Amino acid sequence: CFIVEKKRHFIAAMKGNRLVALSLEDKRKGRFQAISALELPEGQAVRGWLKGFGKEVLFVRRVFINKDGTRGELNLVCSDLGLEGGQVAALYQKRWKAEEFHKSLKSNAALGASPTRRVRTQSNHVFMSICTVFKLECLKIKYHINHFALKTRLRISASTLAFNLLRSGAGA
Repeated sequence: CFIVEKKRHFIAAMKGNRLVALSLEDKRKGRFQAISALELPEGQAVRGWLKGFGKEVLFVRRVFINKDGTRGELNLVCSDLGLEGGQVAALYQKRWKAEEFHKSLKSNAALGASPTRRVRTQSNHVFMSICTVFKLECLKIKYHINHFALKTRLRISASTLAFNLLRSGAGA
């Protein structure tokens, strides 16, 4: 609501249990359904209403095949009624890289786990978290594996090295 009140538009992914109505009559009668239960045409924009949001929006379903062969669905919602389904998906795809960056900052670089209290140390922690993700990105390009796989390999290597040092007696 805040975004639309500021005369801006949003595009967001929705969980499958989010309730929607595809007609104004269904909305008025309170007949909402989970977005995952609807037969939406793949890649096409369909107008409707989100439960709890007063304005009409667009729904776009993207279907894709995961690396393991399973079928995946991405349900998008957009407040700009002038867009087509392909445009909504393309705009969402552009911001996906930023989502991956933020997830890696939180999960792999412990951005949110800073025990610091002072502005200077907090700033240092944020800077070092960003540096860590940058280094992971460089390694990702070099070794063709994602940040999470890299972090796992680094942990295994560090644990193996520490265990070998303990076993040889050099760590004592």
